[in-house]
Amino acid sequence: MSSTRHSSPRVAVVGSLNMDLVLRAPRFPGPGETLLSHDFAQHPGGKGANQAVACARLGAPVSMIGKLGNDSFAVPLLATLDDAGVDRRHITTDAGASGIAMIVVEDSGQNRIMVAPGANGALTPADVRGAEEAIRSASLLLCQLEVPIDCVRTAFAIARAAGVPILFNPAPAMPLDAELLAVEYLVVNETEAALISGLPVETRADAMAAARRLLIGGAGTVLLTLGADGALIADQAGQRHYPAKPTRVVDTTAAGDTFIGGVTAGLLEGMTIDDAVDLGMRAAALCVARPGAQPSIPYRRELAS
Repeated sequence: MSSTRHSSPRVAVVGSLNMDLVLRAPRFPGPGETLLSHDFAQHPGGKGANQAVACARLGAPVSMIGKLGNDSFAVPLLATLDDAGVDRRHITTDAGASGIAMIVVEDSGQNRIMVAPGANGALTPADVRGAEEAIRSASLLLCQLEVPIDCVRTAFAIARAAGVPILFNPAPAMPLDAELLAVEYLVVNETEAALISGLPVETRADAMAAARRLLIGGAGTVLLTLGADGALIADQAGQRHYPAKPTRVVDTTAAGDTFIGGVTAGLLEGMTIDDAVDLGMRAAALCVARPGAQPSIPYRRELAS
C-alpha cells in the first residue's frame, strides 16, 4: 500500500457528470410514435457523479476527478457535489457543453437513457495524471465508462502502482480486454455481464455462469446486479445470491449507482463483501422508491439497520 494513503479511508472517483433531463410516461414510445409525458424534471446526474454522491451520503469520503462544460448546467452539478461533501478540486472545465442525459421513465419505474458526453468526452489522461495524488492516497479507486477509456486506463495504472484496489463498473457496456477486467471488484448488471462474458444472462443460472467466467477472467470479486431479482456475489469463497429488499418502484435510474455507493462505503468501513452488498441493497431499495437520479440517493441515516 502507498505510504501517502489518507489516515482515514477515502475513495477516488474518476467519472462523468451529466445534467439529466427526465420525462415520465405511461410507457416507452414505439418507432415513429409520439407520446405525451406526465412530467418533466431536470436533475444532476452522470454515473461518476451519482456514485460519488452515493458514496458520500452513505458514509465514504470522496474525491472526484471529472470535467464540466462552461455552461449553466455546471453550477447545479457542482452544488450537488458540494452539498454531499464531495471533494471536487480535480473537476476541471472545458469550453464546450456539459454532459447531458435524456431519460424516459415508464410508470413501472423502468427507464431508457441516451447520453451526450459533452465535457465528459474531453477528459484526458493528462487531467487524470493531474489528480495522481488523490488516486495514490485513496483507499479505493472507483471508475465507470462514461469518460474516455484512456482516462480509465491511466487511473488504473496510477492505482496499481500505488497498491490501491479498484472497483470497476464497466457501464455503458462495451467489449473490454483482460487488463481492464482484472480488478479487485467488478460490478456489472445483466446486460454488461452478457456482453463482457459472451454468455447469455436471462436466468439466475445464466448469471452465475457469466459471473464465473468473469471471475476466471481475472476479477477478484464479481458483483452482478439482477434488478428485481437482487444480486449475486462470485469470489473465491463461491457464489451466493441475495434477494432484493422489499420496496415500491418509482424510478430505477440511479439504483445501480446507489448500490455501488453502499458497497464502497461498506468496504471502506472494513465490512465483509457480503455485509457491504447488504448495505448497497438497502440503499438501492430506498433509491428506487423516489424519482430522479441524485435526488433519490439516500443518506446513511435513512437506512433501516
